[in-house]
Amino acid sequence: MNIISRSFDPKLVEWRNVTDPDCKEFKVDFDYSLLGYDIKSGRLDMLLRYASLSHCRRHRHVASTLTMVLEGEQHLTEWQLDGSKRSISRKKGDYALAGADALPHDERGGESGGTVLLSMHAQDGILFEYFDENMENGWTLSIDEYVDNWEKGLIYGQKK
Repeated sequence: MNIISRSFDPKLVEWRNVTDPDCKEFKVDFDYSLLGYDIKSGRLDMLLRYASLSHCRRHRHVASTLTMVLEGEQHLTEWQLDGSKRSISRKKGDYALAGADALPHDERGGESGGTVLLSMHAQDGILFEYFDENMENGWTLSIDEYVDNWEKGLIYGQKK
């Protein structure tokens, strides 16, 4: 495993900011930090940090994902197979485990923001599938792409 940070202390890790001014439905503005990875085994660990009520991009986890809320809150709106939506709220200390091929969702911090740990395992190397505001035009992000972008100082998950 390649370790980038030996700590998950928000004051000690390197943060990179992601925004998407093209998203008109909600404010995409969050930080992320790569903690470590093992490309051969398909593992990647990272932190996400949300400012007050800010979102990450609309996506679904293709990789099996452990989520732990370290600070604040995490809120999700998940699209169900029948077209309905389900709201999920997690607070500091909450833990969740989702299998591969999770449902698409919007994800944001609470009123005071939030910081979460994600530990992902992707047998085929694909971590996420992203969607536009109409839940169309999906594109994926692999561990290889994520690590390559990190090493080049770029932001992961940008549309190609």
